Amino acid sequence: MKKRILGNSGLEVSDLGLGCMGMSWSYGPPKDKKEMVSLLRNAVEMGVTFFDTAEVYGPLLNEELLGEALEPFRGQVVIATKFGWAPGPNDKERWSLINSKPEHIKKVAEDSLKRLRVEVIDLFYQHRVDPNVPIEEVAGAVKDLIQEGKVKHFGLSEAGANTIRRAHAVQPVTALQSEYSLWYRKPEIEIIPTLEELGIGFVPFSPLGKGYLTGKIDQNTKLDPSDFRNTVPRFTPENRKSNQSLVELLDRFATQKGATAGQIALAWLLAQKPWIVPIPGTTNPDRLKENIGAASIELTAADLHAIEKAAAKIKIEGARYPEIMEKMTGL
Repeated sequence: MKKRILGNSGLEVSDLGLGCMGMSWSYGPPKDKKEMVSLLRNAVEMGVTFFDTAEVYGPLLNEELLGEALEPFRGQVVIATKFGWAPGPNDKERWSLINSKPEHIKKVAEDSLKRLRVEVIDLFYQHRVDPNVPIEEVAGAVKDLIQEGKVKHFGLSEAGANTIRRAHAVQPVTALQSEYSLWYRKPEIEIIPTLEELGIGFVPFSPLGKGYLTGKIDQNTKLDPSDFRNTVPRFTPENRKSNQSLVELLDRFATQKGATAGQIALAWLLAQKPWIVPIPGTTNPDRLKENIGAASIELTAADLHAIEKAAAKIKIEGARYPEIMEKMTGL
């Protein structure tokens, strides 16, 4: 697989990364550990060098999984993890408190280093902006960790343009991770221009619309009771039915290119900017291979214009998150 550099940072990663959350959390029960170790190592063999995790995934299980699976490839891969959440006082199983106090950030870094089995964290994101801690203090804490040799690069997730600027002024931000795809394009208004101006890379999560853009989910699909998509307005049966026109659009281009709808969705993202690196997640070896194949699909200027023209006529129904989660973002 080809490589890309995230903004002006010099951090080189594969064109497509691998989002690992679903292996341990959110999309139903945790998957078989042995199978996930195999999938992660196969991803490396197929050219993926960029892996995304967080302490809250599991919680803690996902970092431990990556630490075991990727230990043989230390120095050959880039592992991104995140800080910023903590257990609620009466909520042992699900972490519910935002916490980006400098002392907490530094403790998370120490713990993540152990779980990931590395000597330095390649990319350390603030998972969500903490309204109670000035972003300058957050950036300063990560700057200290970078000076101590415990972190290489600083990242933000779901931060707004002003927050990005303020953080970047204290410690250069290497990458912003936020949702972006053909069915969520709000970052195009302010975020992408800001990133381009400052030389910051963009790492879209949910580049396949939490699986919807693959065309494998429709209004009749039954999700596991523990799947968080059951709480997402965009995933009600009615909205899934209404949004099928976007999948049909992708299917039309997929037929022309001998590809799949999901591959076209990823190829579209890759064509937007050379410093955009999507991180589709999967627990399925066949889907992993399919996603990686998207990096080889070339969309011409005419293709992109046609997709844009057709997509402009489609109104996406349903919010991307429940209201309480949407309020936690800075977008």
